Amino acid sequence: MELLLFYSLRNLLARRLTTLLTAGGMGLVVFVFAAIIMLAEGLQQTLVDTGSYDNAVIIRRSAETEMQSTLYRAQAGIVESQPEVALGQDGRPLLAREVVVLIALPKRGSASRTNVVIRGIGPGSLALRPQIKLIAGRLPQPGSTEIMVGQSVAQRFQGVELGASLNFATRNWTIVGIFDAGKTGFSSEIWGDVDQLMQAFRRPVYSSILFRLRDPGRFPDLKRRIETDPRLTLEAYLEPDYYRKQSEMMATFLRILGLSLTLIFSFGAVVGAMITMYAAVANRTTEIGTLRALGFQRSNILLAFLLESLFLGFLGGVLGLLCASVLQVISVSTTNFQTFSELAFSFVLTPRIVMQALAFALIMGLLGGILPAIRAARMNLVEALREA
Repeated sequence: MELLLFYSLRNLLARRLTTLLTAGGMGLVVFVFAAIIMLAEGLQQTLVDTGSYDNAVIIRRSAETEMQSTLYRAQAGIVESQPEVALGQDGRPLLAREVVVLIALPKRGSASRTNVVIRGIGPGSLALRPQIKLIAGRLPQPGSTEIMVGQSVAQRFQGVELGASLNFATRNWTIVGIFDAGKTGFSSEIWGDVDQLMQAFRRPVYSSILFRLRDPGRFPDLKRRIETDPRLTLEAYLEPDYYRKQSEMMATFLRILGLSLTLIFSFGAVVGAMITMYAAVANRTTEIGTLRALGFQRSNILLAFLLESLFLGFLGGVLGLLCASVLQVISVSTTNFQTFSELAFSFVLTPRIVMQALAFALIMGLLGGILPAIRAARMNLVEALREA
């Protein structure tokens, strides 16, 4: 086996240019495959990381998003009285009644406008989200038309600077703070006082209720009680599960797109690998005959050429992953299909994606080398030596 490995590697090194060109073609396919899967993973992680398993989210039954949800004040009062709701240091429920709406803002360097989430927050909203860090300015004053914006919004949209004024819902809103929410979806939102925003948008109802659980293990009991109460017509989610649901449609679309593109591109890469291996067989006819004369079996010849092709696939996979890994420093934004709002996120490379990309590269190498390897193994010994 060691001899076959050495033989395969020696032949690849002897054809350096051809090896690099073929592996490069495979690497491009792996790069496309890994990049799109990384994009879907980044989107999903951004939204899932937005939530905490200590928090529960309540929205209207059958509402897919907070924008579609409506909760009346009487319903909010019933939810607030549930025994699973944790209490803060002041003895009050650690709970926030919030409203979520959309406005359109112009993007930097573009005439186009994109939807941005406006979230009306209550006194408990920041306590429930410890990942929020103020990086400039101050927090908005309750009861005022002051707002603070996520770092991604400040970077990507025109006129969204500290001290600037935004006009929407017939009012002028002053930006008094910029916050960083890490790699979460909150960085793509604008926050202000919930009561002021409800008045400005003429909304008499809340969008959602967020609260801290006394014991996350008791959440199933809470969920069953809320969802079976005929007065409520509400649904309860653990916060990460709610945001994971928000990412499913977009992430699935990206994965299907990635699979479709890579299947198309991989056909060309497999054909390229096959041509390379067929040329290798044609150029080494005498060599193959000599190996057979020295006692190597047909299976040994088959394995040797398959190893060469697999090495090409593995090299292409490594090259593609190295290029794809650079994308992790890039942040992109797109419209979430389910919320129709701007969402900024990054490419994420995980061990699972690395394994998938390498497996895909090896499969391309196997498909590209199997037919040339069979031809080499079936070559007639006498005819091969006659060409010497």
